[in-house]
Amino acid sequence: MEHEMFITADRVAKDFGVSRTKAYEMVKQLNEELKEQGYLIVPGRVSKQYYLERTYGLAPQMEG
Repeated sequence: MEHEMFITADRVAKDFGVSRTKAYEMVKQLNEELKEQGYLIVPGRVSKQYYLERTYGLAPQMEG
């Protein structure tokens, strides 16, 4: 999963110990935030980088 760009609702459910329904709601909320900022989104998945920033407070790391 290290190189994947998106996190699925199943991963969110596992990370937070919530139902898939709640996880989809969380993904939808994060995607709405990204969309408001002008980013393209993928329904049912959220940017891995944004997910880590918003849920764990991790700053993005530059690959290289």
